[in-house]
Amino acid sequence: MGELKGKIGLEIHAYPVTKEKMFCKCRAKRGKGVDPNRYICPICCGMPGAKPMLVNKSAVEKTVLIGKMLGCKIEKIWKWQRKHYDWPDMPKGYQNTVSGGLSKSVGSDGKFDGIGISSMHLEEDPASWNPETGGVDYNRSGLPLVEIITEPDFSTAEEVTSWLKRLVHHLGYLKIIDSADKKSADSTTLRGRGVVDKDAGIKVDVNVSIPGKSERVEIKNINSIENIGKAIEYELSRQGKEGGKVKETRRWNSLKGKTEVMRKKEGADDYRFITDPDLRDVEVTEKFISDLEKKLPESPDAKLNKLIKKHKIGKKSAEILARNIDVIEFYEKIIDKGVDAKFALPWVTIELLRYLNYNKTSLDKVDLKVEDFVSLLNLVKEKKITELQGKQILNKFYPKSFNPEGKVQGRIDDEKELEKIIEKVIGKNKKSVEDYKKGEKNAFNYLIGEVMRETNRRADYVVARKVLKKMLK
Repeated sequence: MGELKGKIGLEIHAYPVTKEKMFCKCRAKRGKGVDPNRYICPICCGMPGAKPMLVNKSAVEKTVLIGKMLGCKIEKIWKWQRKHYDWPDMPKGYQNTVSGGLSKSVGSDGKFDGIGISSMHLEEDPASWNPETGGVDYNRSGLPLVEIITEPDFSTAEEVTSWLKRLVHHLGYLKIIDSADKKSADSTTLRGRGVVDKDAGIKVDVNVSIPGKSERVEIKNINSIENIGKAIEYELSRQGKEGGKVKETRRWNSLKGKTEVMRKKEGADDYRFITDPDLRDVEVTEKFISDLEKKLPESPDAKLNKLIKKHKIGKKSAEILARNIDVIEFYEKIIDKGVDAKFALPWVTIELLRYLNYNKTSLDKVDLKVEDFVSLLNLVKEKKITELQGKQILNKFYPKSFNPEGKVQGRIDDEKELEKIIEKVIGKNKKSVEDYKKGEKNAFNYLIGEVMRETNRRADYVVARKVLKKMLK
């Protein structure tokens, strides 16, 4: 990325995980694999006469947790406002939100990773409108949405993308952000309104200006961290050349690699905020906030430092563990049960991740018990089975693990027993034996592989190599 600089702020929208929508009993389901307009009712579709239910308590709790993670001061009384605008994705003609001139934000005066958080609030999400087809999917309409507004503390695209990756990583540790596609922060995709659902639980609008040269421009419809960086760089370049004294809203066209005008930027007066007469204020107590704050997990940085300092793990391996809260907690539970930290490390950072990647799943979606995993490691550690056997058993833990004690045959490390097996392998592979004697090293590896296959991976690898070399002489 280049060195173009400006004044940049973000509006980040995160979906807190809830079973139901904000003001109705419809299931909170959306995105890829969900039939359009399946989870809807008169309330979330804004039908005339439909009245909202009490606000979803789970959404309130998770909003507070996000606010505390960001270091925000949490308001005790949240007043619902109607934010009016005329777009197809909002059937009522307004959005219920705890923001606007007549309401204080849920949280304010926070800071995350050096960037000021001016405010954060709770609101309902609009429907998903596709301007190309004209279709509207109301599955998303009425979902709880937390909006985080940063100070314009960024000056480059690189600063924004780097900060966003760290934010997504920290939000992942809370385990409360709804994500249809759980990936590492390095590959996290985001979603803007009107874009096909590629969400990782958040969507972002970007505000860009060059002080003294151009007014603030809001860029919507950016669907990945990479495109956010590209959009900022393009907009800084455009404003640097063209200037601009009109506040406006633009969209990012990823096919053309440029921003395009959507409409003139609305101000607070354009939204005609009024207090919603159908919704009661949300009142939270200091005890409610403090009880929730106790549930905040250690941050990724704290976890990383603990791994390095307490468990004496190398930084590279520690960073692999710290990428995912489920994986690092699984590792910590293994250690708590007495398994040596360094012995367990490659079984988690290499073998467990291989197991998850092969099955195209994540740790929270499989029934993998820590006790079964520990039993497996102990069998390998105590040399009751070989490492290859251990890896084979791990493969069988999908989709549900089991206690491997007494269910597998032991390792073979007796030289005389291995001699009989190797003699059989040599007899079946005379060409490979001749190739080895001619100096072809790969022939030896092939023969060892045949020994492991003949013993169903039970042969002790070191002993088997020793015996094979002796017999080939």
